[in-house]
Amino acid sequence: MIQMKNFKLLLMGHLLFMTIGVLAQQTGKNRLYKTESDSLMIAYSKTTNLVFPFAIKSVDKGSPDILVQKAKGLENILQVKAAQKGFFQTNLTVVTADGKLYSFVLDYNEDFPQLNLTLNKTKPDGQEIYFSDEIINDQDIEEYSKLALYDKNKLRGQRKSNYDIDFRLNGIFIRDEVMYYRIKVTNNSKINYEIDQLRFFIRDTKKIKRTASQEIEITPVYILNDIDKIQAETENIFVFALPKFTIPEKKYLAIQLMEKNGGRHLEEHVKNTKLVQVTILPKL
Repeated sequence: MIQMKNFKLLLMGHLLFMTIGVLAQQTGKNRLYKTESDSLMIAYSKTTNLVFPFAIKSVDKGSPDILVQKAKGLENILQVKAAQKGFFQTNLTVVTADGKLYSFVLDYNEDFPQLNLTLNKTKPDGQEIYFSDEIINDQDIEEYSKLALYDKNKLRGQRKSNYDIDFRLNGIFIRDEVMYYRIKVTNNSKINYEIDQLRFFIRDTKKIKRTASQEIEITPVYILNDIDKIQAETENIFVFALPKFTIPEKKYLAIQLMEKNGGRHLEEHVKNTKLVQVTILPKL
């Protein structure tokens, strides 16, 4: 009887140990979270835009046959397209600022790719587009350009006149990382002036013999009152929004106005001393 009793106790202890082990395994399994992968069709000739609810912090692509980039100036939009037609199935992993992991299985489909996909919009009244700190958005640039247009501060002594065309830089303004150049063009002639180009260059003051002259073009990010023709005996005031820059010593800013199908070309030179007269625009 004593042996039978000991056997029952031993059996119960073994069963209890096994039960605890099973529960521990199940508890351990419950701590493992599975991230589901979304299927995504992309193309070679079309771009797919993925809009995330938070800023993108990390991107990993499974194959060099895929091209990815964050939309310029934006933090939560990822642009994806195929670098190779008919690529083998691959994957894409994205981590956002809220710590969430997104996984995609990518397949090639030139005819019916998914072009725009908004993921897990958790904030119904929140902002959908997140701008990078490096650049302000286009709407703000337009508003600051208008402030520069109507600002009463004027820059003196920056004028070029020829062929009855008066070409004048009469204001330099700045707000954050953008500079605003206000330029007035007056056509005093009786012939319309068609603008071929109005461009900005940083150039060397003097060209050293046997040395190539360095020229850097600065491209506007926005132009207010952008027209291609100035009617006879009329004027137009442009505001060019340019990425912030300074003019180094022994260099100057060349502002070049070229006439389309004509020869009435003008060029104005701005030295770095003029930047001292820059006006800071008030914050919107």
